[in-house]
Amino acid sequence: MKRFLLILLLILILLAGGAWWLMNRGSSAPATTVSSAQIERGKYLAQAGDCIACHTIPGQAIFSGNRAMPTPFGNLYAPNITPDKETGIGKWTPADFYNMLHTGRSPDGKLLYPAMPFASYTKVTRDDSDAIFAYLMSVPPVKRASREHELRFPYNNRSLLIGWRTLYFQEGEYKPDPQQSVEWNRGAYLVQGLGHCAMCHSPINALGGSAEAKAFQGGLIPMQNWYAPSLTSNREAGLGNWALQDIMDLLQTGVSHRGTVYGPMAEVTFNSLQYLNDADVRAMAVYLKGLPGDDPPAAPAAPLTNEVSQMFAEGQRIYDARCATCHAVDGRGMPPHFPPLAANQSILMSSSVNPVRMILNGGYPPGTRKNPTPYGMPPFAQELNDAEVAAVATYIRNAWGNAATPVTPQQVNQLRSALLE
Repeated sequence: MKRFLLILLLILILLAGGAWWLMNRGSSAPATTVSSAQIERGKYLAQAGDCIACHTIPGQAIFSGNRAMPTPFGNLYAPNITPDKETGIGKWTPADFYNMLHTGRSPDGKLLYPAMPFASYTKVTRDDSDAIFAYLMSVPPVKRASREHELRFPYNNRSLLIGWRTLYFQEGEYKPDPQQSVEWNRGAYLVQGLGHCAMCHSPINALGGSAEAKAFQGGLIPMQNWYAPSLTSNREAGLGNWALQDIMDLLQTGVSHRGTVYGPMAEVTFNSLQYLNDADVRAMAVYLKGLPGDDPPAAPAAPLTNEVSQMFAEGQRIYDARCATCHAVDGRGMPPHFPPLAANQSILMSSSVNPVRMILNGGYPPGTRKNPTPYGMPPFAQELNDAEVAAVATYIRNAWGNAATPVTPQQVNQLRSALLE
């Protein structure tokens, strides 16, 4: 009997050991040596994922964390992801890193807040994940403790994330569509995965989530007061009737003959897209150009009331005096440096946030390797009052064949006040 129990005990130990090995085989350190080519590839992929944007405070050590990310629920702080063993990810393994990207959980099992775009990064392949990790392990370690999030109750309760994940998170690597070309699939992988484009270009609800069915349909970026236009609507930013080269130029340099990027998208071009090779940018353009449109029939333009007609006339006076030099009297601009305003989709969107912001604050497209000295637009917040900004915004949204809802001084004031907070 004792011999039988001893044999049974040995079998249980072997089974337990085998189960432990199966659960942790991916967590062991890789047997192969990391090559310089893998590190370089990882750097390229980290740039494609725009990791620097959240994990680096401008002017401080790369990936040392603690950059604040304001949300409607409070401030989140991106962690230190340098290879420091105490305060960074120096004790992580390649499997730990992949599991974090893939599942949205840290190695200790803690659920990550979706400001970390794991809902997109879950699509990243293991090979690409390992390359990114190899690159992160090659940067100088920085000893800096990651700052605790400052979230209001009940959002500081991570257990609530289980519900969010149930509604909005689908785990799994990208699966190529056999009905599409290799180039289209590469673009889809970059746009849906590392590029996490849907995170901004989809409507966000009160829970901070967006249904997959509404991906790329546009929405206001919380706390930033910019509108990320729909990539599926040709009346917003749909690219179906754009030339591929114009899409590539806009992504890679920030300017094209069809438009110019400002605000958060300018940062994406500066930190990320300018570093991608032409083949990958073209693949993204092919995928974006093929997104299905969802435009309903255009409603006929409403007749202008006397009040709006007076505003239109005042806006034309302001435009001729302050804007026509660059954008031309007929609104055709001087592309690519000064974008056209006539038939400009970003001007005609239902949301007037972006054109009003540009009038108030001005802005520059990013300086990139292919366009190091871009032209920009000066701010007019100090020169024009709310009524004047509303007038010129109404004018450019309704001149030269444009047709969009007028802008009110109250809308301008609300946005001006929000930007001063």
